[in-house]
Amino acid sequence: MHRDLSRIRIKNLRLRTYVGFNDEEQEKRQDVVINIRIDYDALAAAQADSVERALDYKTITKQVIAHVENNRFLLLEKLVNDVLELVLAHPPVRHVEVEVDKPHALRFSDSVSLTMSASREG
Repeated sequence: MHRDLSRIRIKNLRLRTYVGFNDEEQEKRQDVVINIRIDYDALAAAQADSVERALDYKTITKQVIAHVENNRFLLLEKLVNDVLELVLAHPPVRHVEVEVDKPHALRFSDSVSLTMSASREG
């Protein structure tokens, strides 16, 4: 029997950071909304009901919060890529997709978002 990877979703993580290159964006923190999809093999954790074998998404989330809130980003692309690489640094992660929304970035629009994804080779 073949089993697909399991999927963890961290939904609507609302943080504040400096993002953008305009003067106003550099002087005032802005809201960002982060969604992360993580695929990993959860079968061993599920079968053993073992915390030690499960992906520690709480630690990943804390790392994302600290990184986003304690840094400045000229580009949304940089912010998204940093989060992507931070998550992919955890060995059990096989695939990750990160979307970051910047609410009210454009007049007449709810938000602007950027999505990037990456998979571990092998």
